[in-house]
Amino acid sequence: MLKVKINSFAYPNNPEKVILENLSFSVNKGEHLVLLGESGCGKSTLLHLIYGLEKMEASEISWNGNTLLGPTFSLIPGEPFIKLVSQQFDLMPFISVAENIASHLNRKDKESDNNRVDELLSVVELSDFKNTKAQYLSGGQKQRVAIAKALTKEPEVLLLDEPFSSIDSFLKNKLSRKVFAYLKEKKITCITATHDSEEALSFADTILILKDGKKEIFGNPTEIYNSVCNEYVAGFFGDVSVVDRNLFSENSKNKTEILLPHQLKISEDKTKLEVEVTGFEFKGSHYLILSKIQDSIIYFHHPFAIERGKQVYLKRV
Repeated sequence: MLKVKINSFAYPNNPEKVILENLSFSVNKGEHLVLLGESGCGKSTLLHLIYGLEKMEASEISWNGNTLLGPTFSLIPGEPFIKLVSQQFDLMPFISVAENIASHLNRKDKESDNNRVDELLSVVELSDFKNTKAQYLSGGQKQRVAIAKALTKEPEVLLLDEPFSSIDSFLKNKLSRKVFAYLKEKKITCITATHDSEEALSFADTILILKDGKKEIFGNPTEIYNSVCNEYVAGFFGDVSVVDRNLFSENSKNKTEILLPHQLKISEDKTKLEVEVTGFEFKGSHYLILSKIQDSIIYFHHPFAIERGKQVYLKRV
């Protein structure tokens, strides 16, 4: 189990600016934790702390009960059983993809090394680029080589910082599915920092949403998605409607309700939530309908487009 407890962390060159604060969580072996949060919320810093790149004073991180001591107690920063794939790919440009991946192997058994490289090339969908020099790869291809390189010696913990940000959307889902299935098979604990909520919902065992360096919510993806607690959290999963709670129930304690588009639909009966359609966006499997009630924008899904200016009644799903 990986345990993280951070009371406070700031970089030495700017000690007054606290990056992470009052943050604690644990990740079991083989589980996948996804960090979600807006840019600058501390996701990358958290990964660097876990890996051992930053000095910890008011923090404690342990793996299987052993405290990780950070860069002060290590000649080469970074724990040997942890691998970090950052947004800097750290590849050697003038050697091949296969040679980059094999650079972490001991080279004592050439056949075994070649088989290992081929296996990882298949995982990241780069078998056809085995002998291509790294300098000729696209950004997305370099990102995939960096992931394969990190997996060469099968780490116990893998830290991924926006791992698929440079990869074309048509390949992203297939690649994510393959990589995370491989990590599950090998029981490699994984923490991924991303802004992609679809990736988080699809592949995470647990989601940690950060706001201003603090824990906003921590839990199961299904529970978080189905019971969004505030506008900040809801914003990661779609367009947010802030609706007067009294439009749904009388004598409500909360003044407003936070709803995602899939939580509203057209009602054949009259309701208190009568909106005027102001536009629509085609999403492939459905339309996102934009509407308004007084000064509030309301979003909901519908099977087909609705003409602008039409009045419709909505109810909660």
